[in-house]
Amino acid sequence: MSDTLEQTIDRPVTRLTRALPYLVLFGGVLIAAAAAILIRYIQGMEVPSTTIAAGRLGLAALILLPIAWSRAGDELRRLSRRDILLGIVSGVFLAVHFAAWISSLAYTSVASSVALVSTNPLWVALLSAVLLRERPSLPTMTGVALTITGSILIGISDSSGPDSGNALLGNILALVGAFGGSMYFLVGRSLRRHVSVLAYIWLVYTSAAVALLITALAFAGTANPLELFGGYPPLVYLLLLGLAVGPQLLGHTAFNWSLRYLSATFVTVALLGEPIGSALLALILFGEWFAPLQLAGFVLLLIGIAVAAQGERSGK
Repeated sequence: MSDTLEQTIDRPVTRLTRALPYLVLFGGVLIAAAAAILIRYIQGMEVPSTTIAAGRLGLAALILLPIAWSRAGDELRRLSRRDILLGIVSGVFLAVHFAAWISSLAYTSVASSVALVSTNPLWVALLSAVLLRERPSLPTMTGVALTITGSILIGISDSSGPDSGNALLGNILALVGAFGGSMYFLVGRSLRRHVSVLAYIWLVYTSAAVALLITALAFAGTANPLELFGGYPPLVYLLLLGLAVGPQLLGHTAFNWSLRYLSATFVTVALLGEPIGSALLALILFGEWFAPLQLAGFVLLLIGIAVAAQGERSGK
């Protein structure tokens, strides 16, 4: 990224076109929708879920290391202890999000897992008023209610299938991932008000990578990272790199950049477009058809996103 583009991206919102934050967020959602598909392929090659999560965040942090310190090194060195601590806390919540959600994909359908992990608006809307003193508008809250209802319908449909026992565990893990993701967004919202996106994502992704690496090593019963990541087919490493560059660096960075210009509630509601893309990809690649109840849930998700978007524009 050139210096000119970096300066353009981090200018105040009054100098940006009104549509740019929404376009960036939409592009991030499209890229992130591929994450569940890549993870399913990696899990199919018998890679533990915690190892996948650690590999995804670890590669992303390593790729960012020279870029962040060459372009935002001065800012990183000037960060206060409070900002560093908040960045670490945000990273730990991000680690919880990925560890729980990626694990859920081993037990339940792609559609249900991604839909339930995207119930962030429920938690963000409740906690934003307390932690950030943000009062969502009535249209935004209506959109949240619609998206939550859609997610519930998808979860109910999945739990009525023949493998409902594993599906229940997967759905619970997805909800744990939703709570972790919500806290990650809320802490990030407060930091992104005065910390650049490059400095922020490096601090948070690195903290998450360390937490996930420790977790993966504990689950594997080893202290040697080479044993943790060694011995897999070359395709595994290629897919992990794809996860790091695509959904993580491009997708999540788009989300974090949007947090500077859009409310945390709206960003998390917009992310509910991810289940739609993931479900369609799962249908094409894995033949995971949706039941009528799931389809109704997807429709409610889309309506909720549209209503919340209108509420965000009215609020501004």
